[in-house]
Amino acid sequence: MPSIQLGEIRVDRIVELDAPFLTAFEMFPDASREALAPHLDWLVPGALSADELRLNLPVQSYLVRTGRHTLLIDTCVGCRKSHKIFPGWGERTDEQWLANLRAAGVAPEAIDTVMCTHLHVDHCGWNTRQVDGRWVPTFPNAKYLFAKPEYEAAAERNGIVFRENVLPVMEAGQAVLVELDHQIEDGLWFEPTVGHTPGHVAVALASNGARAVMSGDLMHSPLQLAFPEWSPRADWDPAMAARTRRSFLEKHADTDTVVMTAHFPQPSIGHVVTAGNAFRFRTLAP
Repeated sequence: MPSIQLGEIRVDRIVELDAPFLTAFEMFPDASREALAPHLDWLVPGALSADELRLNLPVQSYLVRTGRHTLLIDTCVGCRKSHKIFPGWGERTDEQWLANLRAAGVAPEAIDTVMCTHLHVDHCGWNTRQVDGRWVPTFPNAKYLFAKPEYEAAAERNGIVFRENVLPVMEAGQAVLVELDHQIEDGLWFEPTVGHTPGHVAVALASNGARAVMSGDLMHSPLQLAFPEWSPRADWDPAMAARTRRSFLEKHADTDTVVMTAHFPQPSIGHVVTAGNAFRFRTLAP
């Protein structure tokens, strides 16, 4: 999808992966064929495959250029990682994501700020790259903003994702721990959206009357607009995540706010609209 312009802010999606993922039943414990059946006319084939009801979940970053800053929201899976969380994610070598970033006109050295909505494997992978057998920050001139509760929870777990994607940034002196409502500059700030993880944030943008928000993993699939109470197995606090999700959807439904999602089928950007007691997603026209 071409870049979108929000006032004076330019936003580009930098896609790393776009392939069928888990089935709806594997990802959402509350999912059933009976519940999904009335919605298949608008969920298939965009959000779900017709045969296995497998989720279409791209993995992508958002490149944001404000005139003052060149920023990244989330950094996907990365390459040469040791984790084996999902097949094909751990030991990638193609570096296509870096090529896609350069194709958008930005080299890693030009990024001055990296913002992670949270520190799961597919949102912080390109924080680092391997050089001479060591993990070093991919963006040598950037400050990496981590919400304090998110960093602290990840550090306490001290898993392989933290050790490869986050700790090297801290050791390089490029990490900045911030509050859940941190403001990066006028028109660019964090909004607390806790539930999927202990320190999950959305990233809000505003310029010349235009407004947008990148929702991170507050929601993973358009089917959650039909069923806001459905939380994926990966949620840290499913009940809190469901409350946060509904609050977010109610706040932004039927407004001019552009919602930029992490994993909705491409083009992944659009508006939330009400549909009875639930919602739908109206994608932005190319």
